[in-house]
Amino acid sequence: MDGGEARVVGTIEGVASAGEGGLLGLAMGDEQRLYVYSTASDGNRIQRFTLRGSPGSLGLGEAETIVESIPSASYHDGGRIAFGPDGKLYATVGDAGQRDNAQDLASLGGKILRMQADGAVPEDNPFPGSLVYSYGHRNPQGLTWDDSGTMFATEFGQNTWDELNIITPGSNYGWPMVEGIAKSAGFTDPVQQWEPSVASPSGMTHLNGTLFIANLRGRVLRAVPVADPGTSRDYYTDEYGRIRDVIAGPEGTLWILTSNTDGRGRPTPEDDRLLSVSPVMQ
Repeated sequence: MDGGEARVVGTIEGVASAGEGGLLGLAMGDEQRLYVYSTASDGNRIQRFTLRGSPGSLGLGEAETIVESIPSASYHDGGRIAFGPDGKLYATVGDAGQRDNAQDLASLGGKILRMQADGAVPEDNPFPGSLVYSYGHRNPQGLTWDDSGTMFATEFGQNTWDELNIITPGSNYGWPMVEGIAKSAGFTDPVQQWEPSVASPSGMTHLNGTLFIANLRGRVLRAVPVADPGTSRDYYTDEYGRIRDVIAGPEGTLWILTSNTDGRGRPTPEDDRLLSVSPVMQ
């Protein structure tokens, strides 16, 4: 709204909020549809809702569940969804605390999924009849694509390394056998890694040749040039606290979302906030 106030567009029914579960991801599709990733009593799910009305007075139609019974737990739920340049819907799914899920192609846990807008399996997915696009993930988070269509994903590590990965179809990213850059045959290494204490890379967006990564524990917005993804620079360090997400805003701005009231931050009376900031290009 014009004054910065929030307005309830609708309520997602049946969300079971516990630990890291809850209402986790949103994505806009074609035909005025909102896609939602959330935790239900029987697992994580992806639903879509028709948007009704006009800007300023939008509301949600009935829920249509397109994928259900995705592994869930009080932690490692993944939960980001985004439409790629190919028009397919992608979703990050954590291992739900069951490490072996990540290497089990029969499980959706510890994966990045790719699907049609109605949840169907695309014919050109790497594993026939499966939504699995890549595997060997612990708790993947933000998704974005550069101008060439290269797909990037951030990932929470365990105790050693958080990751920035280039995602290619059918690739195995190594969890739980490896974490970070392992140079081990059969696994795809991240293009950059950070100690969790300075990272916890969450949401991510691409703008004009730069990846912008929101960091929780690191309390920083990190910029990674697509042309040299093994390097990075930090901005707004400790200025806004824990940063949960970042997206490209209007007129070349970035919108960043803080996460200081999640029980792990040091909230101020203003938290949490959606902030418009100027991008700092590499």
